[in-house]
Amino acid sequence: MERVSPWLVRGLWAALPFTAGPALADAFSGRSAAVQHTGSVGLWAGWAAVLAASLVLHPASLTVVRVGAPAALAAAVAASVSGGSARPLALAAALLVTAVALLPETAQAYVNGAAYPNERRFPLRVPGPLLFGPLEVAWALVAVVPAAGALALAARQWVLGGLLVAAGAAAGVVLGRALHGLSRRWLVFVPAGLVVHDAVALADPVLLRRQTIATVTLAEAGTEAYDLTSRALGLALEVRLTEPSLLQLGGRAGGAVHALSLLVAPTRPGAVLREAAARRLAR
Repeated sequence: MERVSPWLVRGLWAALPFTAGPALADAFSGRSAAVQHTGSVGLWAGWAAVLAASLVLHPASLTVVRVGAPAALAAAVAASVSGGSARPLALAAALLVTAVALLPETAQAYVNGAAYPNERRFPLRVPGPLLFGPLEVAWALVAVVPAAGALALAARQWVLGGLLVAAGAAAGVVLGRALHGLSRRWLVFVPAGLVVHDAVALADPVLLRRQTIATVTLAEAGTEAYDLTSRALGLALEVRLTEPSLLQLGGRAGGAVHALSLLVAPTRPGAVLREAAARRLAR
């Protein structure tokens, strides 16, 4: 699936002008010529940008795809308000490409595109507190607000349009970097051992040397391992060490701790365990 999912994203996204395009074009009918032209140019530009990004396996491309695919779904939902026979197809196509873009296998394929030949990256789950509000708001400010501002300006709503464009530009700089940071959180298997690369929980990546790793296993309830999951939902893995490792903490925690075992939350814990076993780390 990891090999197939990027091609599914590309194919489904390339087909959107045919599957969702008629519904979106119909949604702009009856609007002023300026609004129609602005909407058309914006949709084509966004489609081309995401398609180009999807062709390159890189963490930055993952961020573009995961911002752009839900934006297509939002556009299809907005177009469906006016009804019409083309709306169900547009919704289904946009929903499908969004679902594939958000697959863990898709993320893994893109983040490993920039990996060195002797390393293997496994994305980490999004911190739990971000899933229920903050992440959606950040995405809307980056993807939806600038588009709404451009359409408002085209409709000669100068004050509203100017405010939305300004807010969208500021969000693109600040929140765009934050969203990209979520695409750069990994467990990395390297010849020297295992690296935890997570700017949310750690100030600096930490290398757990091969000779100090006792085992990598599913975390048990009540474990006293140091928690680096950032309260992510789902199964956690525990990395047990033979000697304490120094962790430079990031975020509000700050400071440093010595941990003899730690918890991490990869999106594909089973795949991580298989890789650890293949590298003789999951004993």
